[in-house]
Amino acid sequence: MRTMTMCLTAALLIAPAALSAQDSTSTAKDGSQARLDAALSTALQAGVPVSLLEGKIAEGKAKGVPMDRIAAAVEQRLEALTDAHAALMKAGITSTTDGQLSVAADAVQAGVSQTALVAVSKDASEGTRAVAIAVLTDLVAQGQASAQALEQVQAALAHGPDALANLGAQVAGRSQIDAGLGAGAAGGAEAHAGAGIGAEVNLGSPKPN
Repeated sequence: MRTMTMCLTAALLIAPAALSAQDSTSTAKDGSQARLDAALSTALQAGVPVSLLEGKIAEGKAKGVPMDRIAAAVEQRLEALTDAHAALMKAGITSTTDGQLSVAADAVQAGVSQTALVAVSKDASEGTRAVAIAVLTDLVAQGQASAQALEQVQAALAHGPDALANLGAQVAGRSQIDAGLGAGAAGGAEAHAGAGIGAEVNLGSPKPN
């Protein structure tokens, strides 16, 4: 009888703590979901495809990433996509694909200045834009200033697609050496370009400077 009483007492003491922990977890999840809903709503209003954020959410959930971290990553990505959207608009580009917008957002997150992103978007043709932005991104990621990296990409663009491809291969090769990888890095720029296949995104009308 005494043992049963002790067990009952212990259970009564533990129950409130367990309920409190469940409430705390539920509140945190609700807060993270509210942040995700707000991010998707903001993207919709800004003309940014919500699919680019929904994919990130699905990926995080599949990997078991905590909801608060998923929310933070989605908010950061939304900011990059919004900045990329603004840069493309400033360059006079009124429509693009999900993949091309995503490549431009990668550039923003890598530290490419908006000035450089606008310039390379203007200079590159529709067929070379994704690769040009990807190469610019890789150069900046390797430590070059945006202006210096832009000069190299613009010089390559002036000599045609082959020169741009060669520059991309050189940049990828340097990344391969820096990372100590054996193989597979040489297709970096092409992989970025491949992401450009998809439905067109209407960016609207560019705003006057």
